[in-house]
Amino acid sequence: MNRKKFVFFLLFFIIMVNAIFLFFKPEILGNSFLDVIHEQEFENGFVTKVIDGDTIVINGESVRLLGMDTPERGEKCYSESTQRLKELVLNKDVLLESDVTDKDQYKRLLRYVFIEENGERTNVNILLVQEGFATARFYEDRKYRNEILVAEKEARENNIGCKWS
Repeated sequence: MNRKKFVFFLLFFIIMVNAIFLFFKPEILGNSFLDVIHEQEFENGFVTKVIDGDTIVINGESVRLLGMDTPERGEKCYSESTQRLKELVLNKDVLLESDVTDKDQYKRLLRYVFIEENGERTNVNILLVQEGFATARFYEDRKYRNEILVAEKEARENNIGCKWS
């Protein structure tokens, strides 16, 4: 094997090993290249109003939380779910993550909403279901489907929150 082929093979090998390491073992790296890519999927926003348990206003635009549904005005658990969402996000910076559908028929943005506290990121959509304030509801958007379904099952089985108590 001549020197040029050897150098090419060595570089190719190094690149492939790094690629495999990055894509199959990202948890070892901490803040890896994949984490940086994932960060770019989030939009920043500041919540100025909570309409109900699954709709908020950010920068003057209505945002409907994906993968879950809360009671409507007059239904059991409406006040509690709305109040809990206020506690979690009102007058706070949040991160928004989109899925398949950008907006619904009412022109609301459809997003997963995240809060960060003490360096920990929490998916508000999952948390509301986990705490028994919301039920799982899916159409086309399914990014956190399994997590939300598990959260509802556990809340239901353990009679957690106003939906299941």
